[in-house]
Amino acid sequence: MKSNRWTLIAGLSLLIPPVFGLLYALLFARDVTTTVFYPVPGLVLLPGFLVGPVAVVVPMVVFFVWNPGLFNGDAIVPKRSYVLLIVTTVLSVLWFVGGWRDGTAVQGARYNYSVCAINVVWILCLWSMFIRNRNAEPSFKVNLLLHWFLFAWLAWYAFPFFGEIT
Repeated sequence: MKSNRWTLIAGLSLLIPPVFGLLYALLFARDVTTTVFYPVPGLVLLPGFLVGPVAVVVPMVVFFVWNPGLFNGDAIVPKRSYVLLIVTTVLSVLWFVGGWRDGTAVQGARYNYSVCAINVVWILCLWSMFIRNRNAEPSFKVNLLLHWFLFAWLAWYAFPFFGEIT
């Protein structure tokens, strides 16, 4: 299969977490809720305040815009992706520190610890993948996989919502 098709499939698959999270909220909770399975990440929640349920497409659109070279089969991971990983890692730590109290009060300590642990695993996996890639032969498949994992984290668990939506 050609690189543009693989990239399109990868980007479209980023719709799965937010769509299922939204469907769960609409069908079972009747409201936007946070669960350990889908903690409503910042990349969906913040745009959701402006555009509503359409925000579920934001991670996919950002994935396509961030590295359009994937459609052409580019093998080299752009330096900006390494910078994005550094920035999101630092901001994630600050996010958890700043939101911990509200998360504990509203969602509970179990939610906080679970979502924090899942984020730590995501971040450690991403760092190991990116570090390993720096010394490897450039490959389109690896480039696509690295970006898919990075944006899957951003679409699913990064910057989880703490508190309550009123």
